[in-house]
Amino acid sequence: MPGDPTAVRDLFESIAPAYDRLNDALSLGLHRIWKRQAVAWLQPQPGQHLLDLCCGTGDLALVLAEKVRPGGLVLGLDAAAAPLRLAEQRSQASPWLRLRWSQGDALATGLEDGWADGAVMAYGLRNLADPAAGLKELRRVMRSGCRAAVLDFNRPEDRFQKGFQRLYLRRLVVPLARQVGLEEQYAYLETSLARFPSGPDQEHLAQSAGFSRARHRTLAGGQMGLLQLVA
Repeated sequence: MPGDPTAVRDLFESIAPAYDRLNDALSLGLHRIWKRQAVAWLQPQPGQHLLDLCCGTGDLALVLAEKVRPGGLVLGLDAAAAPLRLAEQRSQASPWLRLRWSQGDALATGLEDGWADGAVMAYGLRNLADPAAGLKELRRVMRSGCRAAVLDFNRPEDRFQKGFQRLYLRRLVVPLARQVGLEEQYAYLETSLARFPSGPDQEHLAQSAGFSRARHRTLAGGQMGLLQLVA
């Protein structure tokens, strides 16, 4: 399933109603801290146009929309319709925020060159059919000199960290997902990590895509990674 666009879209269609609740449970709420670190790197400013690729249910886009007031705009793009419907519902509670939601492909956004003053992608790069192509598209839609932050699981090389991650996925993630009928959908995580580029490989792919700066930072004891980019 990892890398199959249709299967990935169908997966997120099915898990959308439980996605936020499971994220909080599985990370003990820490995913919010990691996302704040991504926002801190981005340094959003009032009036900017920002892009949230693979935006899911919109939690990160909503944070960014607060930062770019007044006059700014955040576009949330996702391949699956169900998460976008939830994102739209969430944003209706804050009608003063300028947000747009669009169903589309992170490998072919349809945006014009240099549309974005900055961009984020949280837990999306790993699910793309071609992460290298995803980084190229991300660079294309960004203005030169602007920042992007790509947050995802890390693929650790350290034996202890790798063992801990395997234990976490098999003994915590899958059993919790089983309780809400989503065992199969979350069992794919370990498989998706097996094909995901390592931190150094992500840096190389980003530089090949045209980014002038690429630095991969590990978070959460090596379990998560934040790819910090400058176009």
